[in-house]
Amino acid sequence: MKVDGGCFCGAVTYEAEVDPTKVVICHCTDCQTNSGTAYGVVVVVVDDSFSLRTGSLKSFEKVADSGQRRELAFCPECGTRIYARPAGGTPGVFGLRAGTVTQREALKPIAQLWRKSALPWTQDISSLPSFEGQPQVKP
Repeated sequence: MKVDGGCFCGAVTYEAEVDPTKVVICHCTDCQTNSGTAYGVVVVVVDDSFSLRTGSLKSFEKVADSGQRRELAFCPECGTRIYARPAGGTPGVFGLRAGTVTQREALKPIAQLWRKSALPWTQDISSLPSFEGQPQVKP
């Protein structure tokens, strides 16, 4: 599936070929910290078919919870994480952050990874109050 997307500030845009049958929720502690929330949602890029349309990326190399060296790429202006892939050209999974994909509505997760690190409250949030937009909050 051909997709496009970009960062929060718009400085970085890209296009890629992804496999919509390979979308996962990752509960590893790296994804929790890096996303600033409970988990990351990742879609697999097909054959490294990722290309920048505008901007440039800054990267950071990290030894992941899996023990693998990963290159984490992000917008140098707003910090939006765009992808993670094996460092140094090593073969492996090239994971695009699904939240940065314009067509993210079509990317339904099929599995959850690193459940041993999952925060307990992520199990069922359906009972929490829901709002269609931002509710009025009193100071």
